[in-house]
Amino acid sequence: MSLGQFSISLAVKDLDASRAFYEKLGFTVFGGNAEHHYLIMKQGPTLIGLFQGMFEKNILTFNPGWDADAQNVDPFTDVRKWQRRLKDAGLEVLEEADEAGSGPAFFTLQDPDGNPILVDQHR
Repeated sequence: MSLGQFSISLAVKDLDASRAFYEKLGFTVFGGNAEHHYLIMKQGPTLIGLFQGMFEKNILTFNPGWDADAQNVDPFTDVRKWQRRLKDAGLEVLEEADEAGSGPAFFTLQDPDGNPILVDQHR
């Protein structure tokens, strides 16, 4: 089972300054919308999300069913199956996906150090 594409979602103070910084490291804008205060930056298979004013902490993000180019990967493990597996393993899920649903959904949890983890399925 794969959690899908990994990225780090950074809570930034100044979207333009962060964009300029990561561009100097070789990243280019891959997605997002600066008018909505977020950009997705890419360098090879590495993705970094820049989010201004959307959340307090940086977030580890996994996207089941996607590769580094936001293209569908098949087969993939649905986010609800991941949620059930992690809950059965004794982990606390903070925000839950509707297990009776299908399609796009997400859930959140925290690692032992309080780092937020988002498992966000877009398909």
